Amino acid sequence: MSLLRGVKALISHSGSSETPNARHPRFKTAKTETDLFPATQPEIDGDECLHDCTSCTTHYPARFSIDTGDRLYGHVKGWNTHLVVGTGKTDWVRDVTDEKGSVMQAVGKAGLDRRNGKLMLSASNLPPNHSHGHAGYDDDGVEPGTSDCLLLPAWVVVERVAPSKVEGLLREVVETSVTNTTPLSTRTVVVNGHGHGHGNGNGNGNPHGPTGQTGEKVQNPTDQTGEKVQNSTNQTGEKVQNDHNAASNGGDGTPTPDVSTLQIHDRNKQQDQDQDQDQDRTDSLEPRTLPPSVSSSFKIRPIPHDYLILMCSHKTRDARCGQSAPLLRKEFERILRPLGLYRDMHDDRPGGVGIYFINHVGGHKYSANVMIYRREGHKRDNSDEDIDGAPLAKEAVQLIWLARVRPEDCENIVRYTVLQGKVVKPQRQLRGGFDREKGLTSW
Repeated sequence: MSLLRGVKALISHSGSSETPNARHPRFKTAKTETDLFPATQPEIDGDECLHDCTSCTTHYPARFSIDTGDRLYGHVKGWNTHLVVGTGKTDWVRDVTDEKGSVMQAVGKAGLDRRNGKLMLSASNLPPNHSHGHAGYDDDGVEPGTSDCLLLPAWVVVERVAPSKVEGLLREVVETSVTNTTPLSTRTVVVNGHGHGHGNGNGNGNPHGPTGQTGEKVQNPTDQTGEKVQNSTNQTGEKVQNDHNAASNGGDGTPTPDVSTLQIHDRNKQQDQDQDQDQDRTDSLEPRTLPPSVSSSFKIRPIPHDYLILMCSHKTRDARCGQSAPLLRKEFERILRPLGLYRDMHDDRPGGVGIYFINHVGGHKYSANVMIYRREGHKRDNSDEDIDGAPLAKEAVQLIWLARVRPEDCENIVRYTVLQGKVVKPQRQLRGGFDREKGLTSW
């Protein structure tokens, strides 16, 4: 059944069994899979959630064998920020911090324990210089190993990071960014498929500013997007929210998102209508240099996508990951492309789902590992207004880490997990994650 048909979802907070998170007392540890993320329910989500894809023509090799007996949930070690380094490769040496002359090696030497918590480090197939002609770039005097990096949950690209500048990157950008346990306000407005939490005036939900020390808004790399992005987002939000107003309501009176409204992402159908708006958003993605008081070395721009899918392709660590990642990408592309949501590593169009390969994340015997970062929160308000006057959040709100993913799972992962934040097979596939809006982690 097409994803563009009316698939109704009721996203609600159910009673959960939670324990305080010792390191981050404002967050709690969700004891079970469904305490953290809601599971699909056929009476709400339709019978599609009960069935794997029947039209899938992509399959794993016959001898693709994984562990199916262990319980996955609750065994992931927590982290606070995630740096994804562009290398242009899909396989690496066993430990990426041993890649000579690389940003990963420099980060490994500097250490992963930072002032704002543990840093997860990933190498990726993102091109090392993913500049697409942005101003200020040339090929003269570029240090070998220089790479573009994604920083999460801040949802930014840090451009052209040289290995010799990594100490500055960690000190000036990573340590001043929001983390997986930076709280969001509980009031959220859904705009163009992603909910934006209303913070405390600094855009990241942190009342103390990004460092908790100075309160200078400019130190938050997520704030370098500029006023132009916020204005264009509000314009998009007004259009999409009108569509949501027409959707039917759930049993608790909360308007339920309708997948059919995602047709707005289909540029083929709305090219003329969206051309000017997309141009505004693209212009706003030009790199921004941090203020001189913070850094004169790094250019930062927002990640243009609404969702990110990261898949392990580290063949050197486990052959199964080298097999599964390209097959899953092929299937995700088949599903996302008709929706106008597919974005490969060379596609900087605003919106959509960015798909990247990364190195070892642990648990290869549970292949395939798929990490889904979402900017969308739970739908709490039906207005397209910025109610409390705070800037709209432009950061990852959720991370849903799945394992044992097969090609036949991809359709429902897109339909329910990527687009709605629900898990189809929580006991079988959910390893962990976080929800900054609900103040929950799996660790």
